[in-house]
Amino acid sequence: MNQIKRIKSTLNKCIKTVCQSPREYCRNPEKDFTRRKKLPMGKVIKTVLGFSSKSLNNEIIDAFSGDTKIPSASAFVQQRSKILSSAFEDIFKQFINRINAVKLFEGYRLLAVDGSDIHTPVISDDPDSYFKQGDSKAYSLYHLNALYDLCSHTYLDAVVQKRRNANEHRALCDMVDRYVSSIPSIFIADRGYESYNNLAHIQQIGQFFLFRIKDSYSNGILRGFDLPDEDIFDLPISLSLTNKQSKLTKSLCKDRNRFRYNPSNSTFDFLPSKSKHSDPPSFFQLHFRLVRLEVIPGKFEVLITNLPTDSFPPVKLKYLYSLRWGIETSFRSLKYTIGLLFFHSKKPEHILQEIFAKLTIYNFTELIAASISIRNATRKLIYRINFSAAVNVCRKFFLGFCTPDFVEAVIQKNILPIRSLKGRPRLLHSKPAVSFLYRVA
Repeated sequence: MNQIKRIKSTLNKCIKTVCQSPREYCRNPEKDFTRRKKLPMGKVIKTVLGFSSKSLNNEIIDAFSGDTKIPSASAFVQQRSKILSSAFEDIFKQFINRINAVKLFEGYRLLAVDGSDIHTPVISDDPDSYFKQGDSKAYSLYHLNALYDLCSHTYLDAVVQKRRNANEHRALCDMVDRYVSSIPSIFIADRGYESYNNLAHIQQIGQFFLFRIKDSYSNGILRGFDLPDEDIFDLPISLSLTNKQSKLTKSLCKDRNRFRYNPSNSTFDFLPSKSKHSDPPSFFQLHFRLVRLEVIPGKFEVLITNLPTDSFPPVKLKYLYSLRWGIETSFRSLKYTIGLLFFHSKKPEHILQEIFAKLTIYNFTELIAASISIRNATRKLIYRINFSAAVNVCRKFFLGFCTPDFVEAVIQKNILPIRSLKGRPRLLHSKPAVSFLYRVA
């Protein structure tokens, strides 16, 4: 129970820290929130963090429950428009950094990197997010790039881009460069992040990577190496990359497992972009293993990693990569349980506010749920929390409408069995943002 109080207190302190520096987070620093008003900055931020799937009027009624001086939707929007989205981004980052909920897998922190499209209300005057072809229905998309801790089930970092300008590779490099930790960490990613530049950024901060890459028959990293004839192999590579073409580099690159020419149209941040003809070639050393393994009979996948061979044989790499699915299920919870499809404004700045607010509440819920023990000793199956019920009660707790005792009782009572042998095919179909007119009461 003390842990539940500490988590809420930490989030409130992060909000207070942002509110103490309004000049950094307001659109007009000289005027905004300089006078005492019915809607101070802190109350506006807490209300946005507490948004669920209701209409804006009903969200305000919930947030100001019991207060006779409830503001109108118009007044709330005016106050909200004064706050930059960077305030919510900083609250999200400060909160997870202050909590420092680190869980390890055999001494390593497991970090999944992935992206997901977010349907927002249609914004026809924003060409970077607006899509329409012919007579098809128009829609708007943002792209969320996230760094997710697979053991503690929390988001550590995020980069939000408008879909037409989305660049997952650059977002990954930005998040990797910002990541500071003395704990050995493994960045796990799918084939969309296959790039020497991405691997080099992770190597440069002294951490580890585990990426799935395309097989040898595709135009990926694996193509161009002299590989063993066997279907399954574990090949160590020490590769020298250069972007300079000369007689020397051309002769060196004939040894395809030791040297590689990186063309100028391929991004690589650790080699000079320009050099004189007389300058000697620059090389960047990249060390990794190419591991081809059998996933199911007759189906093979290739992983690239710089993890040590003795501690991480192919069997363990296969298991580690399977854990990456945790970020996919977190996106589902973020959209459908937390409510990232239910926006309360069409303004781009407000959309960014709500994205980082939902990420914060996701972390808030996961941290509280992790602090509550579920007794499995006398049960036939292993049980987990009902995340939907946990989100509901944690949101009420954050807004101050229930006690830590009530939160603990609700989460312990609402649990679901884990049936590991059950499965079903993955059905892919997108769902748009929910219209402002179709909200629950």
